[in-house]
Amino acid sequence: MAPLPYVRVALLVGFSVFLTLVLGFGLPAALNFLARCCGFPDASVTECVVVLYSLFILYVAVPRLPRGTVKIESKAVFITGCDSGFGHALAKHLHKKGFIVFAGCLLKEKDGDGAKELQEMCSERMKVLQLDVCSDEQVANAVEFVKANLEDSEKGLWALVNNAGVSTFGEVEFTSMENYKQVSDVNLWGTVRTTKALLPLIRRAKGRVVNVASMYGRMGNALRSSYCVSKYGVEVFTDCLRYEMKPWGVKVSLIEPGNFVAATGILSRDLVAATAEKLWREAPPVVQEDYGKAHFEQLVALMRSYCGSGHKDVAPVLEDITDAIVSQRPFTRYNPMEPHWWIRMQVMTHLPAAISDRLYF
Repeated sequence: MAPLPYVRVALLVGFSVFLTLVLGFGLPAALNFLARCCGFPDASVTECVVVLYSLFILYVAVPRLPRGTVKIESKAVFITGCDSGFGHALAKHLHKKGFIVFAGCLLKEKDGDGAKELQEMCSERMKVLQLDVCSDEQVANAVEFVKANLEDSEKGLWALVNNAGVSTFGEVEFTSMENYKQVSDVNLWGTVRTTKALLPLIRRAKGRVVNVASMYGRMGNALRSSYCVSKYGVEVFTDCLRYEMKPWGVKVSLIEPGNFVAATGILSRDLVAATAEKLWREAPPVVQEDYGKAHFEQLVALMRSYCGSGHKDVAPVLEDITDAIVSQRPFTRYNPMEPHWWIRMQVMTHLPAAISDRLYF
């Protein structure tokens, strides 16, 4: 049997040849058929390639077309997970644009650095509050805090950004049920809990709900099952909410970031080491014996190699979330990610699994 890398190369070459044949023969035939239906003369292969390339350039290279913007004055936004990462940067970004920002921080009561930095801005438009999205009581208290601090609660809350999330890793047999529950309690049920609590205020404003999912909400990956499960749930919850909110005039969008480990510091070598030690210690003896320490260490080394990888700036995510909040016609999904991750997501979500499995696993 050929080594896996050679199999992947062969498959990629074969797929490229297949794609070339489709574009070389199928595309001209399809375009000629459309041209005849529209009363135009047949197109040449060259013209077809030029049309295809032009469409590609329009999709990838042309800046996002303006779709109108809403007035920011007096509008309030509620953001979860503002201690660090996307949430912390977004709170400052939207405040700078003129929004009233309710910044929910898990560690406010413990004098967390992120919460302290936001409080030290000493701005009436930056309102920092304690928020654990896993706590019914704290979410309910947050709703009362928002109502008490809105200029007119009857006009509602313009936007909710469900950003709070945790990330972890581990193969299925090394991941405990408690771990699955903890990750989903924050990423999925925290999103549902906060949305349900604030939705009446959002409906009054005919505002926005923006949920931060992940590229792993669209495609699975080895070692990331607990995270993928939670983000898949966020995706379908958001879709269902979008259908239900359409009659109310509420726009619901998904943000699907790619790899922003370097920008957010969400994965560090210390965290990988601590997680790995816990996974191995808590694994059943039969799992330890069958997998072996060498195999486990190899996978830990793979996760360690991801530390510091990906985008080094959170700006693409902030721009997409801002567009979802201020555009009169926001997109359903935003994909701030590197090109190779975007291509992988398209391959894994549109091609047969037999092909994508061979290419990536």
